[in-house]
Amino acid sequence: MPSIFSKIVDGEIPCHRIAENEEFLAFLDINPLAEGHVLVIPKTEVDYFFDLDDDVLSRINIFARDVAHKIKKAIPCKRIGVAIIGLEVAHAHIHLIPLQNIADINFERPKLSFTTEEFADTAERITRV
Repeated sequence: MPSIFSKIVDGEIPCHRIAENEEFLAFLDINPLAEGHVLVIPKTEVDYFFDLDDDVLSRINIFARDVAHKIKKAIPCKRIGVAIIGLEVAHAHIHLIPLQNIADINFERPKLSFTTEEFADTAERITRV
């Protein structure tokens, strides 16, 4: 059964796309820790991030770096934090989270809630950078 992320890649589930190429997709997390919290995924479904082939692992990190630069330009923050957890969805992914302090990357914190319009505005600000 395809993961929810594979359904997003296939267009079965909508998302707020930030960046995309033939291998990877970056989109806003619908349960964000901060405004501009983005998920970066390989389009090919692989459950565990560290099972990605060396070449793919290298390229996804470069893709994520480029997305992080866009987020940092669009969302006021000190840094873009990176987390790879892999327990939430059985599809390899990287969390890119705008940070003001270390507590901003605590996944036990309550998630933020945004309207569809607010998500669209955030996505537009990041993608136009």
